[in-house]
Amino acid sequence: MPGAVDLILTAARQGRPGYVCATSVHGIVEAQRDPSLRRILNRAMLNSPDGRPLVWVGRLQGFRDMDQVSGPELMHGVCRESVRWGLRHFLFGGEPGVAARLQAVLEEAFPGIQVVGTATPPFRPLEPPELAELATRVRESRPDLFWVGTSTPKQERFMADHHEQLGTTLMLGVGGAFDVLTGRVKNSPLWLKRCGLRWAHRILQDPVRLAPRYLRIVPIFTFLIALELLG
Repeated sequence: MPGAVDLILTAARQGRPGYVCATSVHGIVEAQRDPSLRRILNRAMLNSPDGRPLVWVGRLQGFRDMDQVSGPELMHGVCRESVRWGLRHFLFGGEPGVAARLQAVLEEAFPGIQVVGTATPPFRPLEPPELAELATRVRESRPDLFWVGTSTPKQERFMADHHEQLGTTLMLGVGGAFDVLTGRVKNSPLWLKRCGLRWAHRILQDPVRLAPRYLRIVPIFTFLIALELLG
Protein backbone atom coordinates (compact mmCIF):
# COMPACT_ATOMS: atom_id res chain seq x y z
CA MET A 1 0.00 0.00 0.00
CA PRO A 2 2.63 2.65 0.89
CA GLY A 3 4.39 2.09 -2.43
CA ALA A 4 1.19 2.59 -4.43
CA VAL A 5 0.28 5.72 -2.47
CA ASP A 6 3.76 7.20 -2.90
CA LEU A 7 3.77 6.50 -6.65
CA ILE A 8 0.39 8.18 -7.12
CA LEU A 9 1.22 11.23 -5.02
CA THR A 10 4.57 11.68 -6.75
CA ALA A 11 2.97 11.50 -10.20
CA ALA A 12 0.26 13.98 -9.16
CA ARG A 13 2.76 16.45 -7.72
CA GLN A 14 4.95 16.20 -10.84
CA GLY A 15 1.98 16.61 -13.16
CA ARG A 16 2.51 13.25 -14.88
CA PRO A 17 -0.80 12.29 -16.53
CA GLY A 18 -2.25 8.81 -16.63
CA TYR A 19 -4.79 6.55 -14.99
CA VAL A 20 -4.77 3.99 -12.19
CA CYS A 21 -6.89 0.83 -12.01
CA ALA A 22 -7.73 -1.07 -8.82
CA THR A 23 -7.99 -4.39 -10.64
CA SER A 24 -9.85 -7.39 -9.21
CA VAL A 25 -10.36 -10.97 -10.36
CA HIS A 26 -13.43 -9.68 -12.21
CA GLY A 27 -11.27 -7.26 -14.20
CA ILE A 28 -8.67 -9.91 -14.99
CA VAL A 29 -11.26 -12.35 -16.31
CA GLU A 30 -13.04 -9.69 -18.38
CA ALA A 31 -9.71 -8.65 -19.89
CA GLN A 32 -9.08 -12.22 -21.08
CA ARG A 33 -12.28 -12.09 -23.11
CA ASP A 34 -11.96 -8.49 -24.28
CA PRO A 35 -8.72 -7.42 -26.02
CA SER A 36 -9.66 -3.73 -25.80
CA LEU A 37 -9.99 -3.93 -22.01
CA ARG A 38 -6.71 -5.82 -21.84
CA ARG A 39 -4.99 -3.00 -23.73
CA ILE A 40 -6.52 -0.44 -21.36
CA LEU A 41 -5.18 -2.26 -18.30
CA ASN A 42 -1.77 -2.73 -19.90
CA ARG A 43 -1.52 1.01 -20.59
CA ALA A 44 -2.41 2.06 -17.04
CA MET A 45 0.19 3.88 -14.99
CA LEU A 46 -0.58 1.45 -12.18
CA ASN A 47 -2.74 -1.63 -11.64
CA SER A 48 -3.20 -2.40 -7.96
CA PRO A 49 -4.13 -5.99 -6.90
CA ASP A 50 -7.68 -5.55 -5.59
CA GLY A 51 -8.17 -9.06 -4.25
CA ARG A 52 -6.31 -11.63 -2.18
CA PRO A 53 -6.16 -14.29 -4.92
CA LEU A 54 -4.16 -11.87 -7.06
CA VAL A 55 -1.69 -11.44 -4.21
CA TRP A 56 -1.30 -15.20 -3.80
CA VAL A 57 -0.64 -15.64 -7.51
CA GLY A 58 1.84 -12.76 -7.53
CA ARG A 59 3.78 -14.22 -4.61
CA LEU A 60 3.88 -17.64 -6.25
CA GLN A 61 5.45 -15.95 -9.26
CA GLY A 62 8.21 -14.40 -7.16
CA PHE A 63 6.77 -11.04 -6.03
CA ARG A 64 7.25 -11.72 -2.32
CA ASP A 65 6.45 -8.17 -1.18
CA MET A 66 3.18 -7.97 -3.09
CA ASP A 67 0.12 -7.16 -0.98
CA GLN A 68 -3.54 -6.36 -1.51
CA VAL A 69 -4.45 -2.77 -2.41
CA SER A 70 -8.22 -2.48 -2.70
CA GLY A 71 -10.03 0.53 -4.10
CA PRO A 72 -11.36 1.82 -0.76
CA GLU A 73 -7.97 1.38 0.95
CA LEU A 74 -6.15 3.07 -1.91
CA MET A 75 -8.53 6.03 -1.91
CA HIS A 76 -8.33 6.38 1.86
CA GLY A 77 -4.53 6.30 1.85
CA VAL A 78 -4.09 8.74 -1.02
CA CYS A 79 -6.64 11.20 0.37
CA ARG A 80 -5.02 11.13 3.80
CA GLU A 81 -1.52 11.81 2.46
CA SER A 82 -2.66 14.33 -0.16
CA VAL A 83 -3.55 16.96 2.44
CA ARG A 84 0.02 18.00 3.18
CA TRP A 85 0.72 18.51 -0.52
CA GLY A 86 -2.42 20.55 -1.20
CA LEU A 87 -3.63 18.22 -3.94
CA ARG A 88 -7.11 18.74 -5.36
CA HIS A 89 -9.75 16.01 -5.78
CA PHE A 90 -12.78 15.52 -8.02
CA LEU A 91 -15.29 12.74 -7.21
CA PHE A 92 -17.12 11.16 -10.16
CA GLY A 93 -19.35 8.17 -9.45
CA GLY A 94 -21.96 6.53 -7.29
CA GLU A 95 -25.71 6.90 -7.25
CA PRO A 96 -27.28 10.36 -6.81
CA GLY A 97 -26.01 12.01 -3.65
CA VAL A 98 -23.21 9.51 -2.97
CA ALA A 99 -20.34 11.66 -4.29
CA ALA A 100 -21.54 14.66 -2.25
CA ARG A 101 -21.82 12.44 0.82
CA LEU A 102 -18.31 11.12 0.19
CA GLN A 103 -17.02 14.69 0.03
CA ALA A 104 -18.45 15.33 3.49
CA VAL A 105 -16.94 12.10 4.81
CA LEU A 106 -13.48 12.92 3.46
CA GLU A 107 -13.58 16.49 4.73
CA GLU A 108 -14.46 15.25 8.19
CA ALA A 109 -11.82 12.52 8.18
CA PHE A 110 -9.02 14.62 6.66
CA PRO A 111 -9.28 18.29 7.64
CA GLY A 112 -7.83 20.48 4.93
CA ILE A 113 -8.49 18.09 2.06
CA GLN A 114 -9.48 19.93 -1.11
CA VAL A 115 -12.46 18.34 -2.86
CA VAL A 116 -13.11 20.75 -5.71
CA GLY A 117 -16.00 19.01 -7.45
CA THR A 118 -18.42 16.08 -7.51
CA ALA A 119 -20.58 14.55 -10.21
CA THR A 120 -22.95 11.61 -10.54
CA PRO A 121 -22.69 9.92 -13.95
CA PRO A 122 -25.67 8.27 -15.65
CA PHE A 123 -25.61 4.49 -16.14
CA ARG A 124 -25.30 5.02 -19.89
CA PRO A 125 -22.30 6.62 -21.65
CA LEU A 126 -22.16 10.40 -21.45
CA GLU A 127 -23.71 12.29 -24.36
CA PRO A 128 -21.46 14.88 -26.07
CA PRO A 129 -23.13 17.87 -24.31
CA GLU A 130 -22.77 16.11 -20.94
CA LEU A 131 -19.15 15.35 -21.60
CA ALA A 132 -18.50 18.94 -22.67
CA GLU A 133 -20.13 20.21 -19.47
CA LEU A 134 -18.01 17.85 -17.37
CA ALA A 135 -14.86 18.95 -19.19
CA THR A 136 -15.69 22.58 -18.46
CA ARG A 137 -16.19 21.83 -14.77
CA VAL A 138 -12.91 19.94 -14.61
CA ARG A 139 -10.97 22.70 -16.36
CA GLU A 140 -12.40 25.26 -13.95
CA SER A 141 -11.77 23.20 -10.80
CA ARG A 142 -8.30 21.94 -11.86
CA PRO A 143 -8.21 18.65 -9.91
CA ASP A 144 -4.97 16.74 -9.54
CA LEU A 145 -6.80 13.50 -8.76
CA PHE A 146 -10.04 12.56 -10.53
CA TRP A 147 -11.68 9.61 -8.76
CA VAL A 148 -13.96 7.34 -10.80
CA GLY A 149 -16.26 5.14 -8.73
CA THR A 150 -18.44 3.15 -11.11
CA SER A 151 -17.82 -0.48 -12.07
CA THR A 152 -15.54 -2.65 -14.17
CA PRO A 153 -15.13 -2.40 -17.13
CA LYS A 154 -17.12 0.84 -17.38
CA GLN A 155 -14.70 2.91 -15.28
CA GLU A 156 -11.61 1.62 -17.09
CA ARG A 157 -13.07 2.51 -20.49
CA PHE A 158 -14.10 5.94 -19.26
CA MET A 159 -10.61 6.72 -17.98
CA ALA A 160 -8.86 5.47 -21.11
CA ASP A 161 -11.23 7.38 -23.40
CA HIS A 162 -11.36 10.68 -21.53
CA HIS A 163 -8.33 11.24 -19.30
CA GLU A 164 -6.63 13.39 -21.93
CA GLN A 165 -9.82 15.17 -23.01
CA LEU A 166 -10.74 16.15 -19.44
CA GLY A 167 -7.26 17.47 -18.78
CA THR A 168 -6.80 15.91 -15.35
CA THR A 169 -3.42 14.81 -14.06
CA LEU A 170 -4.45 11.40 -12.73
CA MET A 171 -7.68 9.45 -12.99
CA LEU A 172 -8.18 6.63 -10.50
CA GLY A 173 -10.77 3.87 -10.92
CA VAL A 174 -11.72 2.56 -7.50
CA GLY A 175 -14.95 0.66 -8.13
CA GLY A 176 -17.17 0.45 -5.07
CA ALA A 177 -14.96 2.66 -2.90
CA PHE A 178 -17.57 5.44 -2.91
CA ASP A 179 -20.18 3.12 -1.37
CA VAL A 180 -17.75 1.56 1.13
CA LEU A 181 -16.29 4.84 2.38
CA THR A 182 -19.75 6.40 2.82
CA GLY A 183 -21.02 3.34 4.68
CA ARG A 184 -23.62 2.36 2.08
CA VAL A 185 -21.83 -0.98 1.75
CA LYS A 186 -20.04 -2.63 4.66
CA ASN A 187 -16.33 -3.18 4.19
CA SER A 188 -15.17 -6.76 4.65
CA PRO A 189 -13.40 -7.61 7.93
CA LEU A 190 -9.63 -7.83 7.61
CA TRP A 191 -9.56 -11.52 8.49
CA LEU A 192 -11.96 -12.32 5.64
CA LYS A 193 -9.77 -10.37 3.22
CA ARG A 194 -6.67 -12.20 4.44
CA CYS A 195 -8.42 -15.54 3.89
CA GLY A 196 -9.47 -14.56 0.38
CA LEU A 197 -13.17 -14.63 1.32
CA ARG A 198 -14.12 -11.03 0.62
CA TRP A 199 -16.22 -12.29 -2.28
CA ALA A 200 -18.45 -14.25 0.13
CA HIS A 201 -19.02 -11.17 2.28
CA ARG A 202 -19.92 -9.13 -0.78
CA ILE A 203 -22.36 -11.78 -2.04
CA LEU A 204 -24.18 -11.76 1.30
CA GLN A 205 -24.76 -8.01 0.91
CA ASP A 206 -25.89 -8.11 -2.73
CA PRO A 207 -26.69 -11.71 -3.74
CA VAL A 208 -28.92 -10.94 -6.72
CA ARG A 209 -26.28 -8.94 -8.55
CA LEU A 210 -23.05 -10.54 -7.36
CA ALA A 211 -23.78 -14.26 -6.99
CA PRO A 212 -24.11 -14.88 -10.76
CA ARG A 213 -20.95 -12.84 -11.38
CA TYR A 214 -18.80 -14.83 -8.96
CA LEU A 215 -20.24 -18.16 -10.05
CA ARG A 216 -19.08 -17.27 -13.54
CA ILE A 217 -15.68 -15.68 -12.95
CA VAL A 218 -14.21 -17.79 -10.13
CA PRO A 219 -14.00 -21.06 -12.13
CA ILE A 220 -12.62 -19.18 -15.16
CA PHE A 221 -9.99 -17.42 -13.05
CA THR A 222 -8.97 -20.65 -11.32
CA PHE A 223 -8.57 -22.42 -14.66
CA LEU A 224 -6.57 -19.59 -16.22
CA ILE A 225 -4.23 -19.29 -13.22
CA ALA A 226 -3.68 -23.07 -13.20
CA LEU A 227 -2.61 -22.86 -16.85
CA GLU A 228 -0.34 -19.90 -16.06
CA LEU A 229 1.38 -21.60 -13.12
CA LEU A 230 1.81 -24.84 -15.06
CA GLY A 231 3.42 -22.96 -17.94
